Amino acid sequence: MSVRSRWLIISVGLGILLNPLNSSMIAVAITRLQAVYQLDFTVVSWIIFSFYIASAVAQPVMGKASDLFGRRKLFLAGLVVAFAASMLAPLSPSFGWLIVFRIMQSIGTSMMVAVGMAIVRIHVTEKQASALSVLSIFLSGAAAIGPFIGGVLLHWWDWPAIFLVNIPFTAASFLFAWRNIPKDKPASSLARSMSLRSWLHLIDASGILLFTVGLVGLLIAVLAAKSSGHVSTGHAALGLLGLVSLAAFARHEWRAASPFIPLRTFVKYPAMTWINIEFILVNILYYSLFFGLPAYLQTVRHVSEFHTGMLMLSLGLCSLVASPIAGRWIDKAGPRPALLTAGILMTLGSIWIMTFNQASPVISVILALAAFGISNGLNSVGMQAALFNSSPREMIGVASGVFMTSRYFGTILSSLLLGIIMGDKLSANGFQRLGAVLTVIALSLVILNWLRKQSGQSEPKAVDK
Repeated sequence: MSVRSRWLIISVGLGILLNPLNSSMIAVAITRLQAVYQLDFTVVSWIIFSFYIASAVAQPVMGKASDLFGRRKLFLAGLVVAFAASMLAPLSPSFGWLIVFRIMQSIGTSMMVAVGMAIVRIHVTEKQASALSVLSIFLSGAAAIGPFIGGVLLHWWDWPAIFLVNIPFTAASFLFAWRNIPKDKPASSLARSMSLRSWLHLIDASGILLFTVGLVGLLIAVLAAKSSGHVSTGHAALGLLGLVSLAAFARHEWRAASPFIPLRTFVKYPAMTWINIEFILVNILYYSLFFGLPAYLQTVRHVSEFHTGMLMLSLGLCSLVASPIAGRWIDKAGPRPALLTAGILMTLGSIWIMTFNQASPVISVILALAAFGISNGLNSVGMQAALFNSSPREMIGVASGVFMTSRYFGTILSSLLLGIIMGDKLSANGFQRLGAVLTVIALSLVILNWLRKQSGQSEPKAVDK
């Protein structure tokens, strides 16, 4: 690999790591933000919701936008947006403004993730697989060490440092990207002549609007009703608006020529659909622990932010170690044994959570984290392999996009689950109830994988319509 290619990979890697880093650092700051803004856990959980909803919408949109405006320009613009959001967030006069800047940060970092892989694919022609694997390390490594970095920053400074730490990353990445990412080719005549209306049709702006309004409306209604302890007329009306918007979204996506989420694909390829359902459940399990455990440790066990970050590091490290081992295992035996093992580990970890109390030794926390970390490594590789096995070759691009949407949807649902179970105040009993719910979900995954293994289902089969 040439020196120029290496610098290009580093330039892109420094940018794309900002999305997983910022999505994971916040895990140890939720309790601190709850105290600073005097809010209950349900409201503070919007710091998680907002980031993942914005990422779920922004990444596919920005991927399409790069074809029109240029990948280099979009990457650099994403760095500017992320830089501005990181500067402004610590100055937020209220929690509402912090959410605004958090969404802005999510959009900026999503712009880089959406085009980063494509930039490397286009401009690094030698040892391309190795180049892409290095970018995967940037992504997974940032997610793994995020809680540890967040814990250190909170210990020595305060929550604004979680945003300010992005500034040197964005500045360095901008300089590297400006120097090393080749300039975009002149836009095609079709791109230059495309009107705003045509571009909005291309990205399915109507579908995105219906999806966002429906999801946000439903989440606000459910969480507000849970927080107040009763369902008011306003809650019911907002929930109904959300359901109507989601129903309109489904109807629109079924007819759209360029849908935001291709519903027809789910119907036509049921094997691929089941993989995405499993992936949603996997992410509900993993991120419920990822965001719930730090809050439990700090609120119930009174563990410092620094030591919480240290404990959470074991989750990320186990995941990183398990991923390459999973790759070799899956190459030999296929994805199902690894996925079945991951389901069993998550079941054991969830049962272990049900036993947690204030007297539980630290080793019990580490064991639960290790079980979830190893299972995450197995699932990350195994689910991707199962997706490719269940998707026809001509659908791989679409399938990968839907797969990422499933990840975000699972993460959003994990935050909703935490808000419903934890309510206004986190408690040991609430965390044990979370363990019970996670046990049911994990057992469901084990049963699904066992049944699919017995049936031998792997190749994609289209359903004629």
